[in-house]
Amino acid sequence: MAAAQPKPLAGAAVVRRLARGCWSAFWDYETPKVIVVRNRRLGVLYRTVQLLILLYFVWYVFIVQKSYQDSETGPESSVITKVKGVTTSEHKVWDVEEYVKPPEGGSVFSIITRIEVTPSQALGTCPESMRVPNAACHQDEDCVAGELDMLGNGLRTGRCVPYYQGASKTCEVSGWCPVEDGASVSQFLGKMAPNFTILIKNSIHYPKFRFSKGNIADRRDGYLKHCSFDEALDPYCPIFKLGFVVEQAGENFTELAHKGGVIGVIINWDCDLDLAAAACNPKYSFRRLDPKHVPASSGYNFRFAKYYKTNGTTTRTLIKAYGIRIDVIVHGQAGKFSLIPTIINLATALTSIGVGSFLCDWILLTFMNKNKVYSHKKFDKMADTPGQSTGQSLPASELPRLDSTPTDPRGLAQL
Repeated sequence: MAAAQPKPLAGAAVVRRLARGCWSAFWDYETPKVIVVRNRRLGVLYRTVQLLILLYFVWYVFIVQKSYQDSETGPESSVITKVKGVTTSEHKVWDVEEYVKPPEGGSVFSIITRIEVTPSQALGTCPESMRVPNAACHQDEDCVAGELDMLGNGLRTGRCVPYYQGASKTCEVSGWCPVEDGASVSQFLGKMAPNFTILIKNSIHYPKFRFSKGNIADRRDGYLKHCSFDEALDPYCPIFKLGFVVEQAGENFTELAHKGGVIGVIINWDCDLDLAAAACNPKYSFRRLDPKHVPASSGYNFRFAKYYKTNGTTTRTLIKAYGIRIDVIVHGQAGKFSLIPTIINLATALTSIGVGSFLCDWILLTFMNKNKVYSHKKFDKMADTPGQSTGQSLPASELPRLDSTPTDPRGLAQL
């Protein structure tokens, strides 16, 4: 019995024909065909789209965004600050060395406006603060000797002792005594604080353009000793009163001085380096940075201590300070004409104008009554036959197929 012959694969022939067709279509060339369609509504839409695109690129891209420039953001910056002024509390006079922390004059510093003082603390035993969890007790068994609470003020001795005021009792601890809320005294320093002056020296540098500038005028007459900041009259005298800074941030000074808070001084250097260097000026703005409407996050305070040696015994004064923290933030952007971004944006603008043609073509091919007439006129296919150029005749089956549809010279005019 003869072996069965394998049947030819019909699918392979189809795949070959499809591949040949794709390969032939790959080398086709498409050229646009210009057809004038006399339709006023479509013409108005076409010109309107072109006008909107043109206005967008001319006004927003080139004028507002200055996209013809090469730009650099985030200048290199240096900030030096200095505070001057004297104020008083109920018991003493305070100068800069005491109420400004830290004293180095950096971009972040604090001005103390209220303190809670716990004087004459010494190492010993005393009742724990009522604010510490599980500090309240009724008898010694409620206090575990040797227990150390990370939120507390010392090591528990195991005794339950009377509190500083009232009939309450808390566990006794070994540490710095008396604890803070047992003997602290509040003092307000904000009486003269609105008149404190803050000098902010700022220098910036844009390395890409090798451009540097500072916020103080180049003068040698010592004008910084008698000038004050004025945005219109003296923008290059960066001396601000603390009350002015708080007011510009939209805050009440007395309330802020009592609870503390964080104020941001923002210096913006937006420079168009196609203009003269004198046109590049700092712009100042002020706003509160801590969320004052969130009790858990609003306000600002910190603690520090001053230590003394009395008759061989070390004592200290613990100070919980409330104040206004100033954060000087510098940012900006510089731009200068460059040929490369100009060419890129011009090419993008010219290409985008073609969106109007695409939109109108889509409307004609989809929604107009004569869309079939428009499609017939817009799309033609022409075969380049080698036989015609060499004078050889082709079989009738290989002659290019011509469109036999009669022309309608008035068809497009009625669209």
